[in-house]
Amino acid sequence: MALVSPDRSRPDRDRWLALGLLLAAFLLAYLLLVHPLWTAPMLEVQDRIDSARERELRVRTQLQQAPEIKKGLDAARAQQSQRPGFLPEATSELATAGLVKRLETVVLEASPGNRSCAITNRSPLAQPGSERFAAVVVQVRLSCGTPELASVLYALESGTPRLFVENLNVLSMGYSFMPGQSSAGLDVSFDLYGYLRPPGAWASPLSPPPPAAPASAPAPAMPGAIDAN
Repeated sequence: MALVSPDRSRPDRDRWLALGLLLAAFLLAYLLLVHPLWTAPMLEVQDRIDSARERELRVRTQLQQAPEIKKGLDAARAQQSQRPGFLPEATSELATAGLVKRLETVVLEASPGNRSCAITNRSPLAQPGSERFAAVVVQVRLSCGTPELASVLYALESGTPRLFVENLNVLSMGYSFMPGQSSAGLDVSFDLYGYLRPPGAWASPLSPPPPAAPASAPAPAMPGAIDAN
């Protein structure tokens, strides 16, 4: 009678199956318990530590560069103080007086004693307060010779603080500055304006340039007038 030999491979399969189930149970326990309660918080703490180290490195680098940055800032402030873009006065009334004083000085330098150039009218012009930069405008009228007019306009627009000339109208006429002396001259009208510094602002070379002042109505054209606007 033949004997049936037992299947020895089945216990091996059972052991491997049990081992696989055990590993699956450990993996499931890790995903459900260990990872959310331990691994994820530790990873988050490590990320915070890395971010703090990066911030510390940036701060340390900035502190090391602070003397060089301060040196450049001081140089920029010194340069700006020599040629400011905004009017130095704090109010429009003081700025208007400063504009008139600057105009009188320039005209006197172009024509000592006002022999060949004189101011015939100067009056403040109110500007709307809706602009980002407040403009201070003075309407000017001069009686000048051609060389003196060129000198006055150049001095106004190239001096300190930065001033602008707009609505320039030139009328050829005859005039006499000295008794018994007559020569051909110019009747000139224009708007002279500058900008007030915004409250609390420091004008640096990187500051945006002030916008153009709103154009006012030009003077009526006269026969023989030369519009140089």
